[in-house]
Amino acid sequence: MSPVELVILDERLRAWGLPTYQSPMAAAIDLHACIDEPLELHPGRAPLLISCGFAIHMADPGMAALILPRSGLGHAQGLVLGNLVGLIDPDYTGPIMASAWNRNGPGTAPITIAPGQRFAQMLFVPVLRPSFVTVERFGESSRRGSGGFGSTGARPGQPGPSSQE
Repeated sequence: MSPVELVILDERLRAWGLPTYQSPMAAAIDLHACIDEPLELHPGRAPLLISCGFAIHMADPGMAALILPRSGLGHAQGLVLGNLVGLIDPDYTGPIMASAWNRNGPGTAPITIAPGQRFAQMLFVPVLRPSFVTVERFGESSRRGSGGFGSTGARPGQPGPSSQE
């Protein structure tokens, strides 16, 4: 695996913590909110982009990065990413930003993100890039066939919850 080049765009990361794995078996690196003052995310409002204070260059077509919410903030407080999962392509070299959104219902308290708070995480994943062959019909059949959503849980003779039924 190729090393990932990292450019620090916000010097406060040196004090808060450079992107790193928080435990020997952590799957993702935590992302800090590089903001100047506490940010309130109000329920029902548009997502806000939050700078993570660095840029990366993977330069490997077999690698990409996913930006995900931290599970504790998502479950306990209702913080999710505005696009649910952010995809960073291996040739992107701009600032890493995360779109944050408060999924809680109207009338609930805003979610406050503090400067330097770890609010999201980045997971590096392998990428497969298959070639495509146009065919009139598939060379092999499968047991599932063209059954849609939920079709593998349907019993014979009963329709499944597929959008095609």
